[in-house]
Amino acid sequence: MTTNILFCGYSYHTNGYHSQHKSGYPSYLFRLQTEGVCEVVVKGKKMEIEKGDLLLIKPGDHYELLVNADQKSGDYHLVCEGTWVDEWWNRSEKPDVSRIDLEDKLLVLWRHIMIEKRRPATSQNEELTSYLLRALCITLERAINETVPSINVPYTVTRMMRYIEEHATTAFKVDDVARHAGLSISRSVHLFKSSVGKTMIEYALEIRLSAAIERMKYTSLTLEQIAEDCGFGSYPYFHRVFHKKYGVAPGVYRRQEY
Repeated sequence: MTTNILFCGYSYHTNGYHSQHKSGYPSYLFRLQTEGVCEVVVKGKKMEIEKGDLLLIKPGDHYELLVNADQKSGDYHLVCEGTWVDEWWNRSEKPDVSRIDLEDKLLVLWRHIMIEKRRPATSQNEELTSYLLRALCITLERAINETVPSINVPYTVTRMMRYIEEHATTAFKVDDVARHAGLSISRSVHLFKSSVGKTMIEYALEIRLSAAIERMKYTSLTLEQIAEDCGFGSYPYFHRVFHKKYGVAPGVYRRQEY
């Protein structure tokens, strides 16, 4: 299946801007607001777009963009087409506008595509840009889905889970997680435990243990180094946590399994 990136870039408007496609946008458009505000009209509906808003337009959609002269507006945008994009779009409902987290890994992926598209045509790797586009689409889809609270897991809890997953192998603190979610420590602790069924530290320990087992399986690192790399701080603590979980010492587990 094909993918084709027609344009990928970043814009920052300070003196006003207006564009319109009343007869329908010709391709798929992804637009992520990163700074300031603007207004859009999608399928006849006027909306104010703020930082963190992701706009998704499909071919044929009526689309207008307006940045007033007294406003500032910055956004990443990408225009694409192809049979793979068609299939991705049609497999689930895509809201016109979603509020998502402006995570570095998402913006880095977007910038990677921008850099690749700046290369001379003879130097561009179509296979690489195709996979980067697919990765961006799937990452955006996940970001959209995670902003929709499920019955058991509110969006704020999902944000806390993602933060812990990213920082589990470092010495993060509970108040770091609470601050990331915009909650008090007591509220974040209670909400996380009631939604996930375990404490933040217990959740982090599961991730650390999984990372440790991967290193035990695929590397020749010492158990002391693995304990440090995976966020346990010391081997005795790693030994205690591991033995409690698996019933054997890390060294015994490594010899038995691998």
